[in-house]
Amino acid sequence: MKLLENAKLDAISSTLSIETPVCDVTTRVESYSCKMAGDPKKLYKQLRNEPGTSPRDLEVLGPSQTQSPIYNYMLSNSPPPVTYPNPIARSISSDDESPLYKTIPRKTLIFLISTLNASFEPDYEFSSCTSQDFSREMNLEVVKNVVDSRLLSTIGDNYRLLSPQLWSAIDEEINLKESEIYCYRPDGTSDPFSEAGIIWSFNFFFHNKRLRRILFVTCRADCKTATNDEGNDEGDSLNTNNYMTFDEIMG
Repeated sequence: MKLLENAKLDAISSTLSIETPVCDVTTRVESYSCKMAGDPKKLYKQLRNEPGTSPRDLEVLGPSQTQSPIYNYMLSNSPPPVTYPNPIARSISSDDESPLYKTIPRKTLIFLISTLNASFEPDYEFSSCTSQDFSREMNLEVVKNVVDSRLLSTIGDNYRLLSPQLWSAIDEEINLKESEIYCYRPDGTSDPFSEAGIIWSFNFFFHNKRLRRILFVTCRADCKTATNDEGNDEGDSLNTNNYMTFDEIMG
């Protein structure tokens, strides 16, 4: 994946990366070409040519993150519905229709994994991710609400003026009406969203097949108190385990 230069997205990323008395917010809005070159191309070929697989295979995604019953409960203050366990499944054939779980072409899955690798190299490696680490989000307005509500609650009223600029720049770059939306769910152990002190995070991909482009929106909030007290026995009560992270809230 090749990072595409975009001054507007760079400016928005910088503006939405701020320090608050409670946490440090890091926001990145990045556009990537799906044309492979160099090491990403080698990885693409490796993943694409895994034994017994084809780029046209459909793989089962994890459950929607924005439709999490617990998260919806937070928004509506209504009792949450019953939750159901996530089945373990690797892949299905293209003619197998499931009313409960969305699927993703293996080729697109490789694009998402390659985007994560390109965005966080050399510190993190996502090649072991499976389709269950991602979800398909069907409702753009709900995704916008997730992003806006989280940033508004952390940054404050200043974000009300920035929100239209954010979504306008995203639309200009990727054409939201043409794009499929995916969400990455942190694995809890080995990615940048599972470190000590993370209060919340979100990770959305907007994939435009016609443009052969992916726009990646990622944001995390690091608790200052938890970071300052790391390794201090007296700070155990402020350990990140005592915080409900955004991704835990969303399922």
